[in-house]
Formats: sequence, C-alpha cells, structure tokens
Amino acid sequence: MIDAMAMGAARKSRIPADYVDVLPGVCGGRPHIHSTRVKVSTVVARHVYQGDSADDIIEALPQLTLAQVHAALVYYYDNHDAVEAELRAEDEFVQRMAARYATHLAVP
Repeated sequence: MIDAMAMGAARKSRIPADYVDVLPGVCGGRPHIHSTRVKVSTVVARHVYQGDSADDIIEALPQLTLAQVHAALVYYYDNHDAVEAELRAEDEFVQRMAARYATHLAVP
C-alpha cells in the first residue's frame, strides 16, 4: 500500500501509482510494474524498439495485465527522457560486458 507522501510524489511525477513503482532496492531503484520485478524499460524496449504489441508483451510476460503494460507505456511517454537514458545506460553496460568477455563468449 502506498502512503500519503508517496502518493503525493506519484501524482507530482505523474506515475500511474496503482501500476508503476519507483522504490529504492527494487530493480535498482528503477521504475517497475507494481508487485513485479518487470522494469518499465523492459516493456518499452519490447514495444518501442522491438515492435511488440501489448498482447505480444503479455504473451512473453504473462505475469502482466493489459492495464500494467499500458501504464508502463504511459509512464514512458510522461518520462521519456529518463526512460531513454535508462535504456541507453543498459545498452552501454551490455556492450561493455560483451567487449570485456568477448573471448569467453566466442563460439568455437
């Protein structure tokens, strides 16, 4: 349950409070779907960059509801720059790790 101060913060930052949480210690403090460990950026990446429909996302992540998927997208459109920065940071991390361990990942 969200306390009054958190609810005020959610309204101020326009978070769909019943669906998206931003909590320290959960998903690295990144926005995620309430009561799950599915990050908003995961939903956004599938929809915006991979072209998945909401139904495709639910099929891949059956713990989510249609409302949760749409709430994640609302959060993204209301917080575009922050979510895009998170996606870039995740991509850069993957590229660094791939470069670092390229010899370990090479297929013979």
